[in-house]
Amino acid sequence: MKQEELQAIASQLKHPTGEKGIEMANMMHETNINMTHHSVQNLHIESGNTILELGHGNAGHVEFIFEQAKNLKYYGLEMSELMFQEACQINRNFVSQKQAFFSLYDGTEIPFQDSFFNKIFTVNTIYFWQEPEKLLSEIYRVLQPKGILCITFAEESFMKQLPFTKYEFELYSTEKAEKLIEKTAFKIINKETLTEKVKSKTGELVDRAFTTLVLEK
Repeated sequence: MKQEELQAIASQLKHPTGEKGIEMANMMHETNINMTHHSVQNLHIESGNTILELGHGNAGHVEFIFEQAKNLKYYGLEMSELMFQEACQINRNFVSQKQAFFSLYDGTEIPFQDSFFNKIFTVNTIYFWQEPEKLLSEIYRVLQPKGILCITFAEESFMKQLPFTKYEFELYSTEKAEKLIEKTAFKIINKETLTEKVKSKTGELVDRAFTTLVLEK
């Protein structure tokens, strides 16, 4: 692939737009579903929880979250206008029942009051964080005491094999992510790295190692 094509893929993964963005979102939903489920399961969601997801993409997985417990409220924040619209459409029943709420944000400042959420998670967004420490301090602020944050990401060892990740991506190993967390007030209470088979962007099956870090306020 030419450099321009690789840059275009990186840009769409970071901020999906247009028809290509919808295709990319559907593909991301499929390839990320195991990672998303792993992140959600590590939240140990309980009845009555209020949950925030950063960078939800098309949010085709929200139904899975509501299967975890009763009386949940889900909030999704997204930088992409297209993904915001797709998520609202796919989850229109949850939105109309005032169970799911979607908003746009700038990727750093979280537009909610202090201690608003019990559980927060994000999957495959860490590579695009513009100000990681600032975002983590914002997450810490809106999380209740003893609240849980799960950060799930594909390992650098896998990601650096992908030709488009040299554009717009900041890659993370578990160690590098832990060093970032150490600069914050969060405690790491669990971490797990799994390997799964996924279809690459070019169609073949490859082994992908991914990690979920479980943090407590």
